[in-house]
Amino acid sequence: MEPALLDLLALSEADLALHLAAQGQPAFRARQLREWIYTRGQGDPAAMSNLPAGLRQRLAQADTVGTLAVVTEQHSRDGTHKRLYRLPDGPLVEAVLMPYADGRRTACISSQAGCAMGCVFCATGQMGFQRHLTATEIFEQAWRYHAELVQVGERLSNVVMMGMGEPFHNYDGAITAVRRLIDDLGIGQRHITISTVGLAPAIRRFATEGLQVTLAISLHAATDEQRSALLPVNRRWPLDELLAACRDYQAVTGRRISFEWALIAGGNDSAAEAHRLGRLLRGLSCHVNLIPLNPTARFDGAPTADADARTFVQVLAEHGVPATVRVRRGIDIDAGCGQLRDRVLADQDAEPTSSD
Repeated sequence: MEPALLDLLALSEADLALHLAAQGQPAFRARQLREWIYTRGQGDPAAMSNLPAGLRQRLAQADTVGTLAVVTEQHSRDGTHKRLYRLPDGPLVEAVLMPYADGRRTACISSQAGCAMGCVFCATGQMGFQRHLTATEIFEQAWRYHAELVQVGERLSNVVMMGMGEPFHNYDGAITAVRRLIDDLGIGQRHITISTVGLAPAIRRFATEGLQVTLAISLHAATDEQRSALLPVNRRWPLDELLAACRDYQAVTGRRISFEWALIAGGNDSAAEAHRLGRLLRGLSCHVNLIPLNPTARFDGAPTADADARTFVQVLAEHGVPATVRVRRGIDIDAGCGQLRDRVLADQDAEPTSSD
């Protein structure tokens, strides 16, 4: 068996310097190599022209920049680019790049393979939990889009940790990855969002991190009965406890919270439900992102009509709660978290075996 390649993305600046020093390289080589990887977005040692030829050859033979293998990718008419990766030990995870007309380039990245939270309308929640991603595996998803954008004279401007998995269930890995997005890729803190289904202790812990990263909370219902039916985590941390953690977070950070609300036709999109939500959030500095449901095969629900979504926004405004309807991206492809993975696995299961 060949020895595993060393992933240079997993090395700190100090560890990279030690790695190169062991090969007889001077300290400044680490700075040069980091500039190639992080500033220029170059993962191919052969292209690192100011490194000695012998070092480039050794890097190509013994090291790698990243470990994620592309399984398949899709491109939407609206420019959304979705990619399915295979981790070194086999699980599949998804990442998405969303370009906007105002110049923003936003990467949506995953923190886990699968998810243990079991949210009934989410394809990832329906598949169950496989494992946490390492901080480097989380970071690499954004780095790859960053690298590709740099090559065409653009830059990755925003990152949202709203892909597969619950980031606060993988708290240390997620926060370490966030700090690397800031330090290694230069993503502004206020241009990073981390989303949770509402792990109250982790929200309080997050308040102590000293980060100006946006906190987004998947809410989706304004009563415990309804929310527990959609998000089983609510049985552990019901709305009163979740909202108390949100108030504690704001008391420490002074930062506004985003609440995510998947609009399900005939489910949680009525004016009465909007009034309940407005009363629930009254007094909090917050914004509600309304997202017409992205249907999945194992959840019997449909997206809200545009008129009902507009009414929902108007009712929330009566309570002093600002809200916007998010434009759905990549609807002509497998846009929802976990959907591309599900389709690929279904296609594999449908392939005839050699004995067929």
